[in-house]
Amino acid sequence: MQVIQLDIPDVLLLQIPKHGDDRGFFSEVYSERAFLKAGISNRWVQDNHAKSSERHVLRGLHFQVPPHAQAKLVRVARGRIFDVAVDVRAGSPWYGKWVGKELSASAWNQLYVPAGFAHGYLTLEPDCEVLYKVDDYYAPDCEGGLIWNDPDLAIDWPLQGHAPILSKNDELLPRFKDFRTPFSYG
Repeated sequence: MQVIQLDIPDVLLLQIPKHGDDRGFFSEVYSERAFLKAGISNRWVQDNHAKSSERHVLRGLHFQVPPHAQAKLVRVARGRIFDVAVDVRAGSPWYGKWVGKELSASAWNQLYVPAGFAHGYLTLEPDCEVLYKVDDYYAPDCEGGLIWNDPDLAIDWPLQGHAPILSKNDELLPRFKDFRTPFSYG
């Protein structure tokens, strides 16, 4: 497994080996031993699978607050997405900054997003399937988020002039300047 540190070093791009022949392929998409060696020691408790039928579906920016904050390990089983993590940890040198990477089934890469980050993604083609592990269970009372198009965050979503397809809830998320973070750095 190749581990690539991004501009916010706690968010990691992971390139997972994929072995194929004329029958198909095999890939060990998660190995506790390999992840520990990479410094990722989360205990994953839940796997989520989301399908988006249309191009330009934008999901996010989401997080869960303590005591049920979640780290995520995100990969794409079908299609391509632009995946974004925003640092919302008070005291972090990257507070309010974001990183984004394209994840795809063909690139066979994954993004590790620690707790303390708002996370979201944009589908870049129809019929995308996204799989992600989380290290705490879904807790509706701890849900939080930030509006996708916050001018203070200035995320460069590759929408190419198209309007995103959003859920009703995602349309109503607050701006970063109105957010009081319960997360701390370090």
